[in-house]
Amino acid sequence: MEIEVVEGDITVQDVDAVINAANSRMRGGGGVDGAIHAAGGPAILEDCVRRFPDGLATGDAGWTTAGALPARWVIHVVGPNRHAGQTDRTLLTSCYRRALEVADEVGARRLAFPLISAGVYGWPKEDAVDAALETLRATSTNVEMARMVAFGRASYELIRGRT
Repeated sequence: MEIEVVEGDITVQDVDAVINAANSRMRGGGGVDGAIHAAGGPAILEDCVRRFPDGLATGDAGWTTAGALPARWVIHVVGPNRHAGQTDRTLLTSCYRRALEVADEVGARRLAFPLISAGVYGWPKEDAVDAALETLRATSTNVEMARMVAFGRASYELIRGRT
């Protein structure tokens, strides 16, 4: 699988599926989650309510429509919140592995990932990047391209320096 790194807006990526850093309630939120729901429109939330009435567990993933986004699907992952005491790194790596598994289930070959849990959930950015890249490289998948979409120049430089 090819790993690309870009700086930009995840909601405008021309890929099969956009990965959303969701919360466990699966009802929208802030950060990447809020941006994806705002850009994709109400169809994403409606699909979340229908497909995930009880939400999703930390480390798990599931898909919905992408609504008005250029992608076909949104693959929602629930990253660990370090501020809430979720410090098990396998929960973070599980997000990337499960996203690839869900992508394989729906036939998505080109994905756009945010840096999961490294924002308001407080995961140290360097380790978040390492966890992402290690897992993407080690997971057997039919995904052909994983694009890491960095929010801001500092994040871009950090991810780029580790690829």
